[in-house]
Amino acid sequence: MYKLRIVQSGKEYDYEPGASLLEILLAQNIFIDNPCNGKGVCGKCKVRIVSGEVGEVSSTELRFLKPEEVKSGVRLSCMVHPQCDLEVELMQKERKHEVLSKGYVPKFEKDLDIVKQVVNIHKPLLTDQTPFEDQIKEQLSDVEFPFSVLRGFCFKEGSYTAVIHREKDGKKVLMDLEEGDTTDSMYGIAIDIGTTTVVTALIDMLTGKELADSSMINAQKHFGLDVLTRITYEMEHPKEGVQALKEAIVASINEMIADVCGQTGVKKEQIYEVCVGANCTMMHMLLGVDALSIGKSPYAPMFVKAKDIETEEIGIHASRGARLYCLPSVSSYIGADIVAGAYVCELHKADENVLFIDIGTNGEIVFSDHGRLLSCSCAAGPALEGMNISSGMRAAEGAIEDVEIKEDGVKLKIIGNADPIGVCGSGILAVVKELVRTGLVRKDGAFIKLKNLEETDYRYPMIEMDGIKRQFKMTEDLKITQGDVRQVQLAKGAILSGFYALLKKAGKEMSELDKVMIAGQFGAHLPADSLIGTGILPAEVKDKLVYVGNSSKTGAYMALLSGQVKREMEELAHHMDYMELGATEGYERLFADCLMFPEVH
Repeated sequence: MYKLRIVQSGKEYDYEPGASLLEILLAQNIFIDNPCNGKGVCGKCKVRIVSGEVGEVSSTELRFLKPEEVKSGVRLSCMVHPQCDLEVELMQKERKHEVLSKGYVPKFEKDLDIVKQVVNIHKPLLTDQTPFEDQIKEQLSDVEFPFSVLRGFCFKEGSYTAVIHREKDGKKVLMDLEEGDTTDSMYGIAIDIGTTTVVTALIDMLTGKELADSSMINAQKHFGLDVLTRITYEMEHPKEGVQALKEAIVASINEMIADVCGQTGVKKEQIYEVCVGANCTMMHMLLGVDALSIGKSPYAPMFVKAKDIETEEIGIHASRGARLYCLPSVSSYIGADIVAGAYVCELHKADENVLFIDIGTNGEIVFSDHGRLLSCSCAAGPALEGMNISSGMRAAEGAIEDVEIKEDGVKLKIIGNADPIGVCGSGILAVVKELVRTGLVRKDGAFIKLKNLEETDYRYPMIEMDGIKRQFKMTEDLKITQGDVRQVQLAKGAILSGFYALLKKAGKEMSELDKVMIAGQFGAHLPADSLIGTGILPAEVKDKLVYVGNSSKTGAYMALLSGQVKREMEELAHHMDYMELGATEGYERLFADCLMFPEVH
């Protein structure tokens, strides 16, 4: 057993040799970025070894570490396997992130699945010994009374409030009994679980008003930043992987519920239902269901249908008997978040040609041909969320979120007006758009050669050489490499090819498209200029874009307030067609064509 000391906090931890330093830090819940989950391919998990012998710097580390970093003791924690007492300085800190919590809400009728009814218990007499249970059953004649509800109650006269759950088949079941008349208070929780971020809202179920919201980065980030990396974690840790991922997200949900309750004075015992929208993998991991089958061909999930269980089954803290409703999915890569989005945008009711797209790690696209729904999912990768980018980071304080290249230099917009420390997804898209617009990057994605520029050209000092490779200088420390441009190129090729493939499958031309609806955490921060300028979307749709915000959370909110909405979402998911892009004839050629950036005139 050895000691690990963290410089910033002064705290010491015991550890057993054998694991990597990254694994040791994560086991102690110490924040450290690791998009690749310790595979040594992202270079983000840097720490400084202050004291302790950890061996020579590996060739893998030298690909990511500057000479001055190596000299000062900086290492990649995933590549270090300590076997001594160690003192480590962390080089990262968790920053305040920008998380989208609002979105468009269509009109709908409130139709609660949770209702309350007051019942009265009279004092038992020698001449009338009617049991507590029978007295309640007489007043709730059409409600099933589980014996478990009686536990913890003392038989005494007075008023009680019956909390009743209406199930899918119309059957009514008693959830709990509360002393006194509590019919004037009933609250619920609407949650959007994204791969990167989680948003929780506290809703007054009687009025429909959102009282408070809370958001955070998905705690499963410790196991990888994308779904496939987390699935790989499950595969590599067969004993504890599924449970660890479930506990991480449930702990986050409980923390956010405590936060919204603290903001409003509502008690968690007054929360009767929790509704969740999430992608299919996140839904599996929330419920503690093995997601391995999602990560390998033929990508069949364990389940896609909606789930309605008690919150306590997975450890969410709410009232006794509180319900957890998980929205339905369509397939492994068209999840409940997309079903929610399609419902919120009323694609099933559209009388025109509408394309809905949620841009993120996966680009999910739904095409509505006058109400007939066809969907696909394209692996955009994490580049559009700032990952797999040499200086990439999430949308947090210090992240470059917009870039302009002008004759008098490079203009940066930085979140929080702080000093720039990296570039987030909207920033990387903006800078690539500018590189293409100014001709610094060619249509095929390659940087132009310096010899093709006059030294007097304002663009000349913006390109510098890193050995034999060209890169764009945003600041003295932050560069955009050829590899970064390629990552964006692959993402845009995936999304645009999905766009065209869906239209072709539906037998529609671009000119017949009436509207393009952009949803999701990332999409909301993307201006049309970036989407069109990089060629993620074709120029023909520039004036047809509509931003709808966090439609996944909105869908969860609507389901919370209406049983009819729940049933209609389940019906929509059942009838939404899904096409597998990889199995589409000619897709490889289409994808290659879509890699090209737009022509600049």
